[in-house]
Amino acid sequence: MSRPAAKKIVVCGGNGFLGSRICKHAVARGWDVTSISRSGEPRWDSVTSSPNPPSWSHQVSWERGDILRPSTYAPLLRGADAVVHSLGILMEADYKGLVSGRESPLAGLQKVFAATRDRGINPLERKHGEDIKPDSSNDQFSYEVMNRDSAIALAKHADEEKVKAFCYISAAGGAPILPQRYIKTKREAENTISSSFPRMRGVFPRPPLMYDSSRPITMAIAAMAGGGSVFNQLTGRYFDTFFGAAAAKPLKADTVAEAVVEALDDENVKGPIETPKLEDLASKGWRKSML
Repeated sequence: MSRPAAKKIVVCGGNGFLGSRICKHAVARGWDVTSISRSGEPRWDSVTSSPNPPSWSHQVSWERGDILRPSTYAPLLRGADAVVHSLGILMEADYKGLVSGRESPLAGLQKVFAATRDRGINPLERKHGEDIKPDSSNDQFSYEVMNRDSAIALAKHADEEKVKAFCYISAAGGAPILPQRYIKTKREAENTISSSFPRMRGVFPRPPLMYDSSRPITMAIAAMAGGGSVFNQLTGRYFDTFFGAAAAKPLKADTVAEAVVEALDDENVKGPIETPKLEDLASKGWRKSML
């Protein structure tokens, strides 16, 4: 009796902190995994605690492609059962400028929180394979382009290839330290993908702060956020609106990755997935791996 063909999953941003772990858990299920990113294979010491490629990585096809140039990735979506958008930015400040001293921390923060116009473009009005880069290079790494428009363009091309499920890594509610446009563009992406591509099963995980021992700074931040989560629980979630994502229990990056893969494997899962459901899905996936 022949075995069913392995599922094919394409992870855009598969060489990142979360994306690489999604690839890992998909490989563990025997899936055919392709990662697309500008640099190809990860620099492993930036996403794990070792500079050496883990054993599972050799089962991933590490492809190069630019999320703002669909012609570079569209052919790789052919035959995929699921496509994942695991990209985005937390801050619009010029990190390199801040680190090098070209821009002061104060100027960087002013830029992040300044009121601004919508800096994106409409991918739905673009032709197949047409670039979605805005006219101004200053707008290229905006919330609108990176968090919203790149995802909509990817979903558009996935739909054209008859992909069954599309996963957009969204986020738990905003936090006091992040501009409102961060979470606004995330929700706009979810809504547009759902309404514009109803044939595809849209899966929208909304992870809280994620941590892993390979990134010590995430452990410290998670510890502080965990305290905020406990405090919010003790006060009857009175501060939900103020704390936003900081009020949600932090999760290990591997927990979120396992939940994403399980969600894509379960045809009954669709729409937004908040923290409790992410934990449930990860537990369900872990139990499957133990059988």
